[in-house]
Amino acid sequence: MTSHLHALCFDANAPQSLARFWGGLLDWKTADDPRDGIALVPNDDTGFQLRFFPSQEPKWGPNQIHFDLTSSDLDDQRRTVSRALELGARHIDVGQLPEEDHVVLADPEGNEFCVIGPGNRFLAECGFLGALSSDGSQAVGYFWNRALGWPLVWDQDEETAIRSPHGGPKVTWGGPPLNPKHGRNRLYFELSADGDGGRHAPRRGQQAEVDRLVSLGATVLDVPQGEAGWVVLADPDGNEFCVSAPR
Repeated sequence: MTSHLHALCFDANAPQSLARFWGGLLDWKTADDPRDGIALVPNDDTGFQLRFFPSQEPKWGPNQIHFDLTSSDLDDQRRTVSRALELGARHIDVGQLPEEDHVVLADPEGNEFCVIGPGNRFLAECGFLGALSSDGSQAVGYFWNRALGWPLVWDQDEETAIRSPHGGPKVTWGGPPLNPKHGRNRLYFELSADGDGGRHAPRRGQQAEVDRLVSLGATVLDVPQGEAGWVVLADPDGNEFCVSAPR
């Protein structure tokens, strides 16, 4: 039993508006499957959806995950920044230096993302959505390497990165020091258990995958999910994620 990354989920105060922003910026289309709610489907090799769920919680501090968007040249970077601003983004200051070649923005709900300058060798083989850049320890990078079965593509100075063997963005963790955690993360992974634990027992497959993830270092959280049918866990750094039954 294994998992695949089904979606990166956003807790959003206005899910439809936020989905329109990211759909417009990434050129992703809305999913047709009603069980996915408001979801965006990639038009490239990204391999996972973006899903948007309603939340009344305010944003506290920087997100644990942010997008790094790539550029082919300076004009391309300027076009991406202009398009983001037209859709409702704004410039923000997170301590970036003037000589750094990336532009730091926030979406309409304050979720940070970067538009990386051209010539970035680390993201050269990735598409427009180049990376999910994450605050996290080396241990959590190792955890997700085993949890998803994605190979490590960087492991140096306590910084780690993994990437699906099928392509898509890299997922990176910057190592210490880690930012303090304030409440539940607004961006989090949804995993879907592969297989069904028997044709008539999808929940059995889900539980087997939860047990495997716990054996790798995850912790089950007591978070009721109602009709969602998720099991909510935390990775070794305390970041929430959920496991859904096989689809």
